[in-house]
Amino acid sequence: MRFIENLPLVKRVIVAIVGSTIVLIGVALLVLPGPGLVVISLGLALLATEFVWARALLKKARTAVARTTQKVRGSLRRKPSE
Repeated sequence: MRFIENLPLVKRVIVAIVGSTIVLIGVALLVLPGPGLVVISLGLALLATEFVWARALLKKARTAVARTTQKVRGSLRRKPSE
């Protein structure tokens, strides 16, 4: 019966461990061959299901990616084609 009462806490701990592990693997993939930013985003998305700070960080990351994408697209349109 006690396990049932602690189920939300157990779920939160499992999400924290798995999400943190995925983020750490993503950080390692920044210097190793692999899609580091994608893996970090997946880890943050998992953490965001349980933690407000991760949700806020993921929102900031999405905003930064959208802003950078707009800048890149804008600079590509301004360049004359050869």
